[in-house]
Amino acid sequence: MPEAPIDRAVRMSHVRPLSGLADKVRPEHTALLVVDMQNEFCSAEGHIAKSGKDISAAQALAERLPSFIADARRAGALVVFVRNIYSTERNLYLSDVWLEHAARRRAGGGTLTPTCGEGSWAADFYGPVQPQPGDAVVNKHRYSAFHNTDLETILHANGIRTIVLTGTVTNVCVETTAREGYVRDYYVVLVDDGCAAYSQADHDATLRNVDRFFGEVSSMAAVRAVWDEVVGQQRSANAAAAE
Repeated sequence: MPEAPIDRAVRMSHVRPLSGLADKVRPEHTALLVVDMQNEFCSAEGHIAKSGKDISAAQALAERLPSFIADARRAGALVVFVRNIYSTERNLYLSDVWLEHAARRRAGGGTLTPTCGEGSWAADFYGPVQPQPGDAVVNKHRYSAFHNTDLETILHANGIRTIVLTGTVTNVCVETTAREGYVRDYYVVLVDDGCAAYSQADHDATLRNVDRFFGEVSSMAAVRAVWDEVVGQQRSANAAAAE
């Protein structure tokens, strides 16, 4: 009988591969990344909405994401909030390349209008999607949560093998982080209903691309089921130990 591809992968690898969603998202080696759930990208008063983009998907996401984050904390997964800091008073971060593209394609965002200004309301986390004590907070200045940040230091220090990705915008910062996470040898799980874009077509294109080349696409319900099972096992073990 021919050898199955996963069996060959196990035989070839120097580290046991994580196979299947339940194995990948076990909380002891999983980090939930909450990407760019900020006023700038989700609020009706942010630049994105004022520039004419449809933010309804991002706002709907903000309503369902907190319970998923709470599930991750309860199961013992590492929770990492990631946010953009772009504009500063003396422009510490935006290069000529960035500014040229902003001037050409972003309706004045980052040039005529500050974007995610340092210390500003726009850069704050949006509505109910807020870090809690014990959550890590990573500031970034480009699309990827890995680029010139301390994210990987945090992941290594906590023994993380899998990143579960949520947040905005699916096809920009979430996708860029997924791509870079994969090439840095993290298992990537992109949560379909845990992300949002400003068009369904953009969102769907990222799901297809990530599933094909960079990781696995799942749902809140599927990931939550794994975490709930772990919590149930922990409670049973604690109850048995108390007897």
